[in-house]
Amino acid sequence: MEVSIGTPPTRVSAILDTGSDLIWTQCNPCTECFSQPTPIFTPSNSTTFSKLPCKCALCNSLTKSSCSPDCNYEYSYGDGSSTKGFMGFETLSFGSDNSVKFPHIGFGCGTTNIGATDNSSGIIGMGRGPLSLVAQLNVTKFSYCFNTIHNKSMSVLLLGSWANTTGKYCKSTPFVKNPTSSPMSSFYYLSLQGITIGETLLSIPPSVFQISTDGGGGLIIDSGTTVTALEERAFIIVARKFMSLINLPQASGAKLGLSLCFTLPEKGIKAVDIPKMVFHFEGADMDLPIENYMVEDTVNKLLCLGIVSTRGISIFGNMQQQNMHIVYDLQNGFLSFEPAVCSNL
Repeated sequence: MEVSIGTPPTRVSAILDTGSDLIWTQCNPCTECFSQPTPIFTPSNSTTFSKLPCKCALCNSLTKSSCSPDCNYEYSYGDGSSTKGFMGFETLSFGSDNSVKFPHIGFGCGTTNIGATDNSSGIIGMGRGPLSLVAQLNVTKFSYCFNTIHNKSMSVLLLGSWANTTGKYCKSTPFVKNPTSSPMSSFYYLSLQGITIGETLLSIPPSVFQISTDGGGGLIIDSGTTVTALEERAFIIVARKFMSLINLPQASGAKLGLSLCFTLPEKGIKAVDIPKMVFHFEGADMDLPIENYMVEDTVNKLLCLGIVSTRGISIFGNMQQQNMHIVYDLQNGFLSFEPAVCSNL
C-alpha cells in the first residue's frame, strides 16, 4: 500500500501486516538500509515530526526499547528480518492527493534494517496491539483486497464505515482469542476446522489447528506473510493428497522455497487437472481459486503448491487471500470475506 508521511508529505510504499503491530519506515540518517522504490524519509525535513518520549505509553508497549533520552526500539519478525531505530510522532496521509490526514501517529524511524520488505520502505502494523494503526486510529473495522501477485498496482485498504462486504457470496467466521499476553494476543486467530482437496475432506486431527492452553498453536490470518504455512502434521496430509491426485513427476522446489513441486508440462498449468482446495473455517468455507494455491513457474518449468510446512502456529498467508475482499470486524469479532476483482475496487 502507499501512504505519505510528514509535512510536506513524503510518499512511501509499505507492507500491510496484520501479523504485527509496529508502524515503521526507513529513515535518514541510515546506518544500514535496504533498497526501496521511493526516497528514504528524512524526519528533519518535516515540520510535524517529533521524538516520542520514553514516558509515553507507546514506548512502554514495545517488547524491546531503550532511552537515550528519547524512545529507541528494536523489532523483529518471524522471517528473520528486523528494524532498529528511534520512535517518533508524525502525520500520515492517505489517498492519491494526501487529503485524508491522521496527525500524531506513533511510528518507528528505522535506521538499521535487516531483510528487504518486498520492494517497500517499511511496514504498517495492523495487529491488535496498541502500537498498530488500528489501535492508534481507534477503528473497529477495516478491510483490504489484494491484487494477484502478477498485478503490480497497489492494493486497497478501507477503514471504518468504508470497510463493508455486501455481496451475496459474503461469508463470516468468528475470531478466536488467544488466552496469553503479547505478542500472541496481537494476532487474529481463526478456527480452521478442516481442509478439502478434490472431493475428500482430509483426516486432519482437530487439535492440529487449536490453540493450546499455553497459547501455542492455532491458526492466524496474516496479510504480511506470503504463503500459507500449515502445521507439519497437517501439511504432510495435504501434500500426500496432492501427490496422489496430480499425475506429474515431482521436482525440487528449492529455487522457490516451496516443498511440493512437479515438472510443469509444455502446455503449462492449463494442461493439468488441478484438484480444488477448500479451507473450512467455523461457519464459512473458503473455496480457493487455483491461482491462490498453485504456483506456475514457466522459467524453471515448475508447478508448485503455494503452501509450506511449519511447527507450532499455522499462518494463512496473503497468496491465499488474492482477489478476496476481507473485512476485519473487531467490534463484533468476525472476519468476513467474498471473492472480488480487487483492481476494480
